[in-house]
Amino acid sequence: MSTESLPPTDHPAIDYAELAGAARALIEGESDRVANAANLSALVYQALSQVNWVGFYFFDGRELVVGPFQGKPACVRIPLDRGVCGAAARTRTTQRVADVHAVPDHIACDADSRSEIVVPLVHRGELIGVFDLDSPVPDRFGADDQAGLEAIAEAFIATLD
Repeated sequence: MSTESLPPTDHPAIDYAELAGAARALIEGESDRVANAANLSALVYQALSQVNWVGFYFFDGRELVVGPFQGKPACVRIPLDRGVCGAAARTRTTQRVADVHAVPDHIACDADSRSEIVVPLVHRGELIGVFDLDSPVPDRFGADDQAGLEAIAEAFIATLD
């Protein structure tokens, strides 16, 4: 069965408290943001079903630049005034999009992506980047995913102190 034929709620429930605990344990004591982003991308990509991209974009002072990720090759640079990642960075609020094709300025790095969630990474009031997940399934991400992924993003931000 292809993932496109699965209903949006037909993915196994994930214990986000357990996943966040695993994330914290994985990055505990490590301050290198690239190493932590790489390990968190791999952890989340392996833990979640029906995702085709999990990764980080870092803010370079002008735009978002691709960081560690799991999935197909990605767009290298994303301006803050475009796409779901740009909106998350610009507004500093999580963007949860049920159908990326309905977003007029969506940047299609992978044509198979149908839904997306992007969590902004803000440390001491400064934009660090975004934590981005894509799925080939429409409406893949719900409120439980958002809360869980925001907790993982907070664990990442905590390592920047």
